[in-house]
Amino acid sequence: MSLVRGTALSNYPDLVTELGADPAPLLREAGIRAQDIGLYHVFVPLRGVITAVESAAEATGTADFGRRLAQRQGIEILGPVGAAARTAPTVADALGIFANFMAAYSPALSAHVAPLSERPDRSFFEFRILLEQLPPHAQSIELSLGVTLKVLSLLLGAQYCPISTHLTHEPVTPADEYREYFGCRAFFAEPRAGFTIRTADLSRSLCNDELAHRAIVEYLTSLIGQRGPEMSQSVRTIARQLLPTGAASREVIAAQFSMHPKMLQRRLAEEGTTFFALIDGIRRETAEHYLRDTDVDLSHLTRELGYTEQSVLTRSCKRWFGTGPAAYRHAARVELLASDRG
Repeated sequence: MSLVRGTALSNYPDLVTELGADPAPLLREAGIRAQDIGLYHVFVPLRGVITAVESAAEATGTADFGRRLAQRQGIEILGPVGAAARTAPTVADALGIFANFMAAYSPALSAHVAPLSERPDRSFFEFRILLEQLPPHAQSIELSLGVTLKVLSLLLGAQYCPISTHLTHEPVTPADEYREYFGCRAFFAEPRAGFTIRTADLSRSLCNDELAHRAIVEYLTSLIGQRGPEMSQSVRTIARQLLPTGAASREVIAAQFSMHPKMLQRRLAEEGTTFFALIDGIRRETAEHYLRDTDVDLSHLTRELGYTEQSVLTRSCKRWFGTGPAAYRHAARVELLASDRG
């Protein structure tokens, strides 16, 4: 299961509503919770995002839905990846951030730039969705390229236009609408999606903030699991976000670091822990917080911990606390009242 940050669908509900459709059933059919939309700290299924975008275009009868949604998004959806790019020394460094750290946003998305062998004065910025057996997803490609264009305009100036735009599908609207939107000629049914840009533009300087840039890159490096002593902490960070989705498996979390699950297990062993111990510890901490400090019902807590049945929550609480969740909550409240009176 490949995931992406909840910001991938930022402003999706508003746009769908404005176009005359109800976003709720579209999101439900795509397996995405409405409350996760626009949240960077939450992961959602990437296939679900693609489904939601494609079905919205059909439900609203809007052939350029992906491009319209891109107009409502920008570099901010990438969170710290975008912040690292904005504080980089040059455009090339900024695009290098996307190549090196896109996994922090989604391990199933790839973006990189390289000179064209036949024209060194030109380079190609390629965007790829690294998922197999995808259904037609023209809207999702156009959404991604639309956001990419906004990022390039942010880095290179509001009036910036690429040399050409390349799409892997046939046009879904008249070709001249693509020229107007992207500011350049569009080529269709191409082997890869992206933009041809001037190589000289890559050397342009940005408003570099060296201190902030270094701090963000160090954070991203630890997050995606490059060399460093804090793999267990990075796993905890992502696992907390994934538990409510039911996708906090070793395989899914290893994919967030672009590594094999066995390699993840070895890295955790080097830090004196295991994947099961980390997940179990997070669940215990979360359960203790909700039972002691909130009135959240047990069915909601069950989902928050990534369990499919409340009976599993009960067994876990007995293992952690020596009693079931309701009894533990009652005892905690009695203890709190006693301490307040004392």
